[in-house]
Amino acid sequence: MSDLIIKTVAYSEESNVIQAIRRSVFQAEQGVDATLDFDGQDETAEQIVAYLDDVPVGTARIRYLDSKTAKIERLALLSAARGRGIGKKIMEKALDAAAQKNIQDVVIHAQEYVKGLHLKLGFVEEGETFLEGEIPHIKMRKKLSIS
Repeated sequence: MSDLIIKTVAYSEESNVIQAIRRSVFQAEQGVDATLDFDGQDETAEQIVAYLDDVPVGTARIRYLDSKTAKIERLALLSAARGRGIGKKIMEKALDAAAQKNIQDVVIHAQEYVKGLHLKLGFVEEGETFLEGEIPHIKMRKKLSIS
């Protein structure tokens, strides 16, 4: 693989990068309304950006719902960077970040077509498929071991 760097960033410093990736993936490719994607939660969430050869190609955010629960959301990877395991590495970085804060429970609303990625990471499905932004999703959960 080329030079891949995945790091936690401040939204205030990387908002243009994060917004560009999410606009490309969610609005342009998937037709999600911008107001659903940009919901006012980014400033308080922990942000992750993946850089491939110094070019930003992917992002996700972590919202801490309480002292024991985090929600990883807005996982987006530019189409040119897909199929290289970068989405998995972004999720692993997010899970590590949550574990460092002693989070016990991580929830996601995974798009149905990528739930296999999350199953491989140890997430389990909860409930029935539902629509979010007109896209089929499934709620998934992973318990983190506390050291």
